[in-house]
Amino acid sequence: MAVVNDTSYQLEVSNLSMSFGGIKAVQGVSFAVSPEEIYSIIGPNGAGKTTIFNCISGIYQAQAGSVIFEGSQVMGQEPHEIAHLGIARAFQNIELFRGMTVLDNLMSAQGYRTKYGLFRAALYLGKCLREEVESRDKVEDVIEFLDLQPVRNTPVGGLSYGLQKRVELGRALAMEPKLVLIDEPVSGMNLEETEDMARYILDINEDMRITVVLIEHDMGVVMDLSDRVTVLNFGIKIAEGTPREITQNPEVISAYLGEEQAR
Repeated sequence: MAVVNDTSYQLEVSNLSMSFGGIKAVQGVSFAVSPEEIYSIIGPNGAGKTTIFNCISGIYQAQAGSVIFEGSQVMGQEPHEIAHLGIARAFQNIELFRGMTVLDNLMSAQGYRTKYGLFRAALYLGKCLREEVESRDKVEDVIEFLDLQPVRNTPVGGLSYGLQKRVELGRALAMEPKLVLIDEPVSGMNLEETEDMARYILDINEDMRITVVLIEHDMGVVMDLSDRVTVLNFGIKIAEGTPREITQNPEVISAYLGEEQAR
């Protein structure tokens, strides 16, 4: 694992580029995220936002650039190795085990942390039993944090869309991350569900002290939650700044926000 110079930033993305055939999805994008910050990435559909998340989490291997997390080079590492560093992800398209309960879905996120072998698992004794109890306690904390107690034993396939999105977020939290990537957490939600999700994201950041990197199209959520915002257009970074600076940036208004929304 390559180690670079210490920095005040927790996550540094430098000159990241990713192409698919002749399509340049991301072109030389750079940004840096401080510890315990809520940092948002916005832009029109196809701007390259999810591609950046895929490069950070190891799903894609970018053709150029670097991703450094807490002094360690992430580029070239597998997703499970990146998870061990402390980066978790909640997906835009819900990636839950629909036939399993809420509890079991969250317990599955603890699996990569277990260290016992097949023999101890079969007997369910000693270290296996201790780790299972510890994992269960951590998952129960997440269930309580996200107010999922009433549905903890319900198969997720029978839950409303808003609750499934909350379970998706809960599974990321059950990995005990230092930084969580959240892709469009309020897409498809009604107003009440959106307000609830925004409150949970704030609580994750303030109470759990977890850094949040957010992709979202709901500008009300982005502007209310974010410390800083980066704007992409056609895979190129066109602006970065505080929410107020972004809403007043002429290039952002032209490319994404539009005159009416900017007002």
